[in-house]
Amino acid sequence: MSPFVDKLSAVSARNNSFVCVGLDPDPDRFPDHLKASDDAIFEFNRAIIEQTSDLVCAYKLNLAFYEVSGPRGLESMEKTLKLIPDEVVVIADAKRGDLGNSARMYAQALFEYFGFDGATVNPYQGRDAVQPFLDYQDKGVFVLCLTSNASARDIQDLTVNGHPLYMEIASAVRSWNTNGNAGLVVGATNAESLSDIRSVAPDMPLLVPGIGAQGGDLAAVMQAGPDQEGGGLLINSSRGIIHASSEPDFAEVARAAAITLRDEINALRG
Repeated sequence: MSPFVDKLSAVSARNNSFVCVGLDPDPDRFPDHLKASDDAIFEFNRAIIEQTSDLVCAYKLNLAFYEVSGPRGLESMEKTLKLIPDEVVVIADAKRGDLGNSARMYAQALFEYFGFDGATVNPYQGRDAVQPFLDYQDKGVFVLCLTSNASARDIQDLTVNGHPLYMEIASAVRSWNTNGNAGLVVGATNAESLSDIRSVAPDMPLLVPGIGAQGGDLAAVMQAGPDQEGGGLLINSSRGIIHASSEPDFAEVARAAAITLRDEINALRG
């Protein structure tokens, strides 16, 4: 196993959890007492992390929620990253994808400058757009395969070589996975396709967004999603946990939501 997979396995076992919390802060949904803070995003994230870090296997930060605030937002993100316990996996949901030299710079920024453990990557431009990320053998690279947005199927279901495009992507990523650090992004809203994807990627970790606000089928994910060892899942919930409440007790409510999701997952683990 790669160092990334080792780290993911260790924290999943330690916290008995496949829960990945998406730290995608929306200031419009913050409680009033935070809105006047000098760094409301960081203060919000700190409260969420303090209440949930013992319940999760990972945090996923969608960079858009930080970049929208410019340099201040990126400063908030950096401070957030320093606060997350070292044993917890941290993923940059950046969906990067570009030509070789640009991809190399993107990978260097996310993995070396910011220090993320993993990142999401778009495979549309082929292997040479993904390889600079895969070359970081201690980092996880989650390649978009079958995403959770409503129109994903318009493209990802197109027939290529007699198979849906998403199956061709899964097969390609398996062949690229020479360092054992590749994974796939498979939305929970497409759980009926998970078993097919698992059949060609039996040992790769799957990042599964779409649980919670997007209405993904958790039971179907847990039936088809685990790897050969019964793990290999990061089941993400963002709004359903971090914005479960906009009241002063938002962090405590987020903890309760994370516990509920973790317990629901564990009840389905067989």
